[in-house]
Amino acid sequence: MKNKVAALRRERGITQEELADALEVSRQTISSIENGRYNPSLELAFRIARFFGLTIEEIFQEDEYR
Repeated sequence: MKNKVAALRRERGITQEELADALEVSRQTISSIENGRYNPSLELAFRIARFFGLTIEEIFQEDEYR
């Protein structure tokens, strides 16, 4: 799954640590999401979307399979 978490975070000038604190997860979780190594739970995806004021679909995109 692709996502725009890193770009959105940078646009707003916040660190991974600050985002992690706001979402009540570890900085490593944010890093793993940003690098595509971890797909967040639906609950966490909603929290991320609410934090950025966007929909889940605006942040997360399914990889296209051929």
